[in-house]
Amino acid sequence: MNILNLFKVSIKAVANNKMRSFLSMLGIIIGVAAVIIMMSIGQGSKESIRKELSTMGTNLLTIRPGADMRGGVRQDPSSMQTLKMADYERIMREKRFVTKVSPEVTASGQAIYGNNNTNTSMYGESTDYLDIKQWPVEKGDCFTEEDIKKAAKVVVVGNTIVKELFGENVDPIGKTIRFKSIPMRIIGVLKTKGYNSWGMDQDNVIIAPYTTVMKRIAAQTWFSSIVCSAVTEELSDAAIEELTQILRDNHKLKEDADDDFTIRSQAEMMETMSSTTDTVTVILVVAAAFSLLVAGIGIMNIMLVSVTERTKEIGLRMAVGATGPVISLQFLIESVLISVTGGLIGILVGCSASGGLSMIGMPSSVPAWSIYVSFLVCVCIGVLFGYIPAQKAANMDPIEAI
Repeated sequence: MNILNLFKVSIKAVANNKMRSFLSMLGIIIGVAAVIIMMSIGQGSKESIRKELSTMGTNLLTIRPGADMRGGVRQDPSSMQTLKMADYERIMREKRFVTKVSPEVTASGQAIYGNNNTNTSMYGESTDYLDIKQWPVEKGDCFTEEDIKKAAKVVVVGNTIVKELFGENVDPIGKTIRFKSIPMRIIGVLKTKGYNSWGMDQDNVIIAPYTTVMKRIAAQTWFSSIVCSAVTEELSDAAIEELTQILRDNHKLKEDADDDFTIRSQAEMMETMSSTTDTVTVILVVAAAFSLLVAGIGIMNIMLVSVTERTKEIGLRMAVGATGPVISLQFLIESVLISVTGGLIGILVGCSASGGLSMIGMPSSVPAWSIYVSFLVCVCIGVLFGYIPAQKAANMDPIEAI
């Protein structure tokens, strides 16, 4: 019997038991769909994070004071106060691989206007900050160097602040809000950014001159961080080395002393986030893949039942000349047909579900290679789990079978 005839016989055998065949496929369908959905969410999340970080500039550098936890031991609070005005001023004087610099001071609290209030964060920055973050002012203007010198009580706000305090379609320019009892005049409104990949509202923000936040709001003499832009992405490493040397000299650190600050590049952040996302995706895919193992065992059980039910058919075919390998091949083809058909349906379900997730705003992107791998896995499952039933059929004694 040639291969074409074996396919015809196998298709007929599968079609004669539609419900049983479908139930056998169901495990494969669920398993493949789950794997594709998990991979699409992982890939989509990675692309979303990369895109989001790229919007802040691939040459972004962030300097933070020494970590408050080191070796599992909490450090003295003074270790978080290592970035001072002298560091900022020296960076501005000696920078070669850095174009823009903004010291950063943060404070959390309530913004109030009339009877309305909202919890938010205030960021004290320099005039370079919005250029570094590539965040334009949509209405009004940003504060000036003169405002910084005078520690002026002026702010630029995000759209969420405007909606919460003033309502829709209200121009807040010139209005005065209070933050920690300090009156602050709104001079600009930032362009809407929306939520980031971590679910944080980027528009729930108030930006003021860093001197204003340091002197009037936070009452501190140190910076929470310093953000910079390297000349180009390619020169980010050179900029990090330059900044490291400036800060070590300024902090009078000995050669064998550890840095009391950390510098992170945007590329490093992208790599870290991608690595984390990949790890989570692998865990989810492995969990989903266990359903494929269960589905394979289900196919093997169904095929064993099928061999038992068709004992007389097998004996008759052997009696008229069918060899053991031919019988074995027929049952292998049936097993692969069930597995591959279930896999193809699972791929369609997985891709459709991924498209549905994209439509509702969840980042998802099906990698093309995941479809090919899913198909190959289904073929392997059909062969591996169909082998034992096929061998059982091939090893039957024709006389006993009849």
